[in-house]
Amino acid sequence: MQSTQKSKPEYDVIKEGPVMVPMRDGVRLATDLYFPFRNGKRVPKPIPAIMERTPYDRDAGSRSETAEYFASRGYVVAFQDTRGRFGSEGKFVKYLNEPEDGFDAVEWLAAQSWSNGKIGTFGISYGAHTQAALATLNPPHLSCMFLDCGGFTNAYDNAVRNSGAFELRQLGWAFRNAKTSQAAHENPAIKAALEAEDLKAWFARLPWKPGHSPLRWAPEYEDYIFEMWTHSDLSDYWKQRGIYNALYFDTYADVPQMHMGSWYDPYTRTTIDNYAGLTPLKKGPIHLLMGPWTHGAHDMSYAGDVDFGPQSVVKENLAEDYLALRLRWFDHWLKEIDNGIDREAPVKFFVMGGGNGHKTEEGRLNHGGYWREENAWPPTSAQEINFHFHADGTLSTEKPQPDIEPSRYVFDPKNPVPTVGGNITSVAEIMLGGAFDQREDPRSYGCEAPYLPLAARHDVLIFQTDPLKEALEVTGPVTVNLWASSSTVDTDFTAKLVDVYPPNEDYPQGFDMNITDGMIRARYRNSFETPELMTPGEVYSFSITLYPTSNLFAKGHRIRVDISSSNFPRLDVNPNTGDPLGLNWRIAENAIFHDATHPSHLVLSAIPAM
Repeated sequence: MQSTQKSKPEYDVIKEGPVMVPMRDGVRLATDLYFPFRNGKRVPKPIPAIMERTPYDRDAGSRSETAEYFASRGYVVAFQDTRGRFGSEGKFVKYLNEPEDGFDAVEWLAAQSWSNGKIGTFGISYGAHTQAALATLNPPHLSCMFLDCGGFTNAYDNAVRNSGAFELRQLGWAFRNAKTSQAAHENPAIKAALEAEDLKAWFARLPWKPGHSPLRWAPEYEDYIFEMWTHSDLSDYWKQRGIYNALYFDTYADVPQMHMGSWYDPYTRTTIDNYAGLTPLKKGPIHLLMGPWTHGAHDMSYAGDVDFGPQSVVKENLAEDYLALRLRWFDHWLKEIDNGIDREAPVKFFVMGGGNGHKTEEGRLNHGGYWREENAWPPTSAQEINFHFHADGTLSTEKPQPDIEPSRYVFDPKNPVPTVGGNITSVAEIMLGGAFDQREDPRSYGCEAPYLPLAARHDVLIFQTDPLKEALEVTGPVTVNLWASSSTVDTDFTAKLVDVYPPNEDYPQGFDMNITDGMIRARYRNSFETPELMTPGEVYSFSITLYPTSNLFAKGHRIRVDISSSNFPRLDVNPNTGDPLGLNWRIAENAIFHDATHPSHLVLSAIPAM
C-alpha cells in the first residue's frame, strides 16, 4: 500500500519571466520561473527545482496548471523554450541542440541563490528527448528524471527511422510546428502560406523535393527533415548526442529515473531499451512503467477502437492523477519524503486482454486488461516460444516439412498496404495510432471503398494458429525471423502481430486487433552502416524486431502474423531499386520460405499459466 506522505499545497505561487538564460555560446533561452510564496515573499530557504524544456511554448497548454501544482507544494518550476522556438534565441534544429542546452539550463538553475542544488527534470515526448539528451553529459546537479514517451536510445533504428525506413510522421511534425516557427511569427505571409498548404495532398506526391515541398516556406524545418530523410545509412550523423543516446550510456547520469511509456506509442521500444540498457550500468534506481495508451493519453481507457477498461488509466489506478504520479517521484528523490516509492517493484506494466470482446457503450471493443509488477523486463518467468510458418497459412509450434514451395506475393510500391493503427502519433487526416480492426477504413489514408480486410490483399500473407485451447499471455520482445527472396535488389519486409477475435453478435465478422509490428529494409539485413543489395532470387535471412508488448491472447482467439512489404503512410515506401528517395520504382516479386531448411517463424515471450 502506498504511503500517504506527500508535499501539501501550502504556498501561493508567483511567476517570473521570461528570464533569458544564457547558454555556453551566448544564445539566450526564454525561461519562465514559478516560485512558492508566503506572505508576499519567496520561501526563504533554498529549495529544489524541476524543469521541462519544450519546443511547444513554455507558456501554453496545461503548463501553468502544472506549475501551480508543484510550486504550491514547495518546488521552483522552470519551463524553457528550446533553442529557436517561441521566446528563445538561436536557430531551431530538431533534437541536436538539446544535450548542451539542457546541461547549461540545469547548471544555471542550480547556481541560483534560491536553489538547494537539487534539480529534477520532467516532460513528455520532446520533453523526454531533452532530458535524455542532457543526461548524456551528466550535469553535476541533475538529481532525478521523469521521462515520459521518449528519450532516444537510437533514433536511427526506432522513432525517426525504423530499421532503415523513414517514419513519415516526422513530416507531419515539421509541418505542424513550422506554423509556429519564429519566421512564421515574424512574417504573417509565411504563416498564411503554410496554412494554405494541404498536407494530405502533399502525401500523395511523396517523395518531396528540397525547395519544392510544403515546408519550403520554413527552410530551417525543411533542411532538418531532408537531412534525416536522406541520411539513410547509419552514419556519424545518426551517432550524435540527442538522437543516439545508447552510445553514451557509460557517461549517462546515474540518478533515479522513471521511464514511462505506452504500448501504442512511437517510443515504446525507446522507453524499454533505455530501461534495459541503463539498469545494469547504474545504481539508479531506474523504473519502468508501461500502459496500454497511445502517445501520452494516460487518462484515456482506449487506444483507437479498443477499450482496456477504467482500470487502465493513471487516475486512481496508479495515482490520483498524472500530476500526483510525478509528485511521488520528485517528493522522494528531491525532498527525501519517505513515501515508499524506493521500495516498489521497478517494473510495472499493463497486460492487455481478458475483456468480454463485445462493444462498449462508446462502440469500442472491450479488450480489458490488468496491471502487473515485476522486478525485471522482460519478466524472468517469460519463456520463448517459436511459432513456425507453414505453406497452408497456419502458424504452429510444429516445425515445417522439407521441400515446401515458398509463399509468394507481388509488391507494387505505387499501391502500398495502408497503415491501420499502430505505434504512431496521430497526424490529422494522415494516420491514427492505436488498436484497430485490421480492415480498410475511411479514416485510414489510402483506403477506398469497398472497405475489405487487409488480409484480403494479395500482397499480405497471413499465418495464424488454430483457435487457442488455452489463453496465452505474451509479454516481452517480439521477433519474426524470415527467410525470403525478391526479384529486386532491395525491398522491405513488414511483420504485424494480430489478436484474432472470433465472431460474436457485436462483431459478426470478428475483430483482427493489431498488437505490434516491425519491419526491415532488406539492404540493412546485416548492417545499418554498410548496406548490401540483394541478388535477385537468392534466399536471405532477415530478423524483424517488433515493438515489445504485453497481451493476453484469450482462449478461442488466434495468434496471427501478417507479412508484407509496406506500411504506408507510417513508413516511407521502398522503391525496390536501392534508391533511398524512391525517384524510380520497380515492382517486386517477393517470396517467404517456410521449409525445414528455411524455417521462418515468430518468436514470442510467453508467461506460463499461474
